[in-house]
Amino acid sequence: MKTIRDLNTPPHIAGRVEAIVVRGAPRDPARIINTTQALAGIGLADDRLGKKGESELSTRQVTLVQAEHLPVIAQLAQLSGVTAVDPVRLRRNLVVSGINLLALRNARVQVGDAVLEIVGPCAPCSRMETEVGPGAYAAMRGHGGMTARVITSGAIQVGDVVRVVAL
Repeated sequence: MKTIRDLNTPPHIAGRVEAIVVRGAPRDPARIINTTQALAGIGLADDRLGKKGESELSTRQVTLVQAEHLPVIAQLAQLSGVTAVDPVRLRRNLVVSGINLLALRNARVQVGDAVLEIVGPCAPCSRMETEVGPGAYAAMRGHGGMTARVITSGAIQVGDVVRVVAL
């Protein structure tokens, strides 16, 4: 008999990296890039943690958000005329489609050549009100994505497959 854990992540389901978003420092504007290097114990090479180059004990070495949640956030925030939120505004590192990130808490996933451990939810911050628009903070609750640690270094690029390697 299958366990609930087995049912959460059917082995045939895989996702895809839709966008990579980085910034040089906490208050710097975010930008989209096509490829980056995940650094074990640090974060993404092109992001603020990777630029520091120091081991980071934080569970927020990499942040992920589901592409499917971008239109949901726009609708819940009631952003006039907006059908989907620009992922750059959310400031999450990886925009992933096709796989339920919330079901992957404590799982290890391969993203391109890297392995990440999904740690927990990525709560929105108050900056979302100015970055995305009024109501975005409340709209992102439950849709803010997940945080992860980099377990194994490797290249990540847009279009890479995201698959579970260990539950």
